[in-house]
Amino acid sequence: MEKSKVYFTNLHTTPRSNLLDKLENLVKKAGIGNINFENQFTAIKIHFGEPGNLAYIRPNYAARLVKVLKKSGAKPFLTDSNTLYSGGRSNAVDHLKAAMENGFNPITTHCNVIIADGLKGTDYREIKIDGEYCKAPKIGTAIADADIFISMNHFKGHEQAGFGGAIKNIGMGSASVGGKLELHSNSQPKIEKETCTACGVCAKHCAHDAITIVNRCAEINYQKCVGCGQCVALCQYESAVLATNETSERLNYKIAEYSKAVLLDKPNFHINFVMNVSPECDCWNHNDVAIVSDIGIAASFDPVALDMACVDLVKKAPINIYSALHEKHHHDMTDEDKFKLIHPNTNWLAGLQHAEKIGLGTINYELKEI
Repeated sequence: MEKSKVYFTNLHTTPRSNLLDKLENLVKKAGIGNINFENQFTAIKIHFGEPGNLAYIRPNYAARLVKVLKKSGAKPFLTDSNTLYSGGRSNAVDHLKAAMENGFNPITTHCNVIIADGLKGTDYREIKIDGEYCKAPKIGTAIADADIFISMNHFKGHEQAGFGGAIKNIGMGSASVGGKLELHSNSQPKIEKETCTACGVCAKHCAHDAITIVNRCAEINYQKCVGCGQCVALCQYESAVLATNETSERLNYKIAEYSKAVLLDKPNFHINFVMNVSPECDCWNHNDVAIVSDIGIAASFDPVALDMACVDLVKKAPINIYSALHEKHHHDMTDEDKFKLIHPNTNWLAGLQHAEKIGLGTINYELKEI
């Protein structure tokens, strides 16, 4: 299979070329100008950051990309869909407030912010793909109706998918609230009673009141649990884990199929920011120390190749000695799968392989440094 081109720039700067200049140069060298943007509604899919989490992409980068797109005649807007869990972005009012507070507003980014699935997460289009796991993914209307799709992705770990990059941001992030429920519905966690200390952290932070402490052990009410993975992320004793009858493979398969629905018949382009590679998702209201130092920015028309290249970049990077990963594994982990080490019950590769199988791209890539 022919290799896809992934363009990469490191984070070294000079007085003549700051990081914003490097981003602009990167996307131009990667060929973003080959897309006809003239008068086209262009969705820039980005995570605005859960209030309290500071690992999200800085709005300065979004502003520079908007500038590039507007010069090409585009009608860009920044967008994301509401969350399944009850947090700071579960409805459009709170979501917009979070976006504005984190710097994503018309003044700083020079374009509007639109919540893709509407006020309560019920505004979506069903896009038929006849997938193996999802027949007609529910995609936020603003994204589904856009003419062109661009993703700006914070590349980091993820407690259920293994890592979150382009495909995670595209598939999970573009799903309506109902779509996210479909994605999560078969991945509810369980409690390993042998290691549970009844500390109560999972119960305290469960947004759906699905966890209680019973007989000195956490207990999940599956009538309330939506499978969001908050307890898996927060548990310090590895007691909250994915259920044995459901692995992360199925979730990753579904995310890939949702991504296919988002990108169907749309010109698209993708940028991964391999910075502040936090161990868990940006959806939580906190972010832990990055597992590796900041690496760079990568871009490609192929989201599968892009994610694969970024995984390899993280593998090659030395571990951050101040991270939780170093606390668990006290040895040099260069060239090891850090996402598998930090989340051993996940299988990110299965998702990329399924994405390749359904035609989203290829895991074979050629890295072109600029």
